[in-house]
Amino acid sequence: MCRNLVRRAGLPVIVHDVDAEARAVCVAQGCVAAADAGQVARACDTVFLSLPGAGEVRDVCLGGDGLLAHARVGSIVVDCSTVPLALTRELAAAFAEKGAVYVDAPVAGTVRTVAGREISIMVGAEEETFARLAPLLECMAETVLHCGASGSGTVTKLLLNMVLAQSVAALAEALLLGRRAGVDGERLFEAFSHGCDSFALRQHGMTALLPGRFPEGRFPTRYMLKDLDYVMELKEALGMRLEGMELTHGLLERTAAAGFADAYWPALIHAVEEDGREQ
Repeated sequence: MCRNLVRRAGLPVIVHDVDAEARAVCVAQGCVAAADAGQVARACDTVFLSLPGAGEVRDVCLGGDGLLAHARVGSIVVDCSTVPLALTRELAAAFAEKGAVYVDAPVAGTVRTVAGREISIMVGAEEETFARLAPLLECMAETVLHCGASGSGTVTKLLLNMVLAQSVAALAEALLLGRRAGVDGERLFEAFSHGCDSFALRQHGMTALLPGRFPEGRFPTRYMLKDLDYVMELKEALGMRLEGMELTHGLLERTAAAGFADAYWPALIHAVEEDGREQ
């Protein structure tokens, strides 16, 4: 994302990451390294975040020398992380008190698709703010969607991952059941591609479930479980019961507990297979 911003925006890009190797990769692509988040905030009117989850976002924004401490009238923080709706609302209010704007803009895509801008960004912001940010976001993403007011991007991303996780769980069940019934998995998924094609089938079914490859270094089980934890918080705050989501959340919990927390998250097929053996 940093590389695409450098190449397309025609603006200086200042970066910070606690991982020195990650900083070095960005610098090699034309970015300028900063010593900490505070230095980024002091130098930039628009700051993008892309962090693992709520804890990291809270620290970077609300820490002693964090982004909020340096926020000023007119500055914008664009959070491309996936975080709980409650945190989005908290941060939006905190930055607004200083005349700044916090925008939720989570990303949908994969490690493979981000390099080529084959990702989508879901934005929660007022119309004027979205119009200001769209040219920068389009440097990093092929599809930039205005989902509505503050918080809409966060909710949209959480629900997207909820549906994606349930879809991959269904594909895992179908694959295991089909194989047990004597159907070749590759032919089964080929039939699916003609009758119920989907991103889940192409990106997760064909490349992970079918060959049984779940490498570390791709979006791990613990990340998807974290996102579904946020969905659980949201539905409980709204007084709802969602049985399909709850079952999938439990499936990911069992996958992590079985030693696949750092494996690519379609590894949930191992938990599905274990459940099948218990019958």
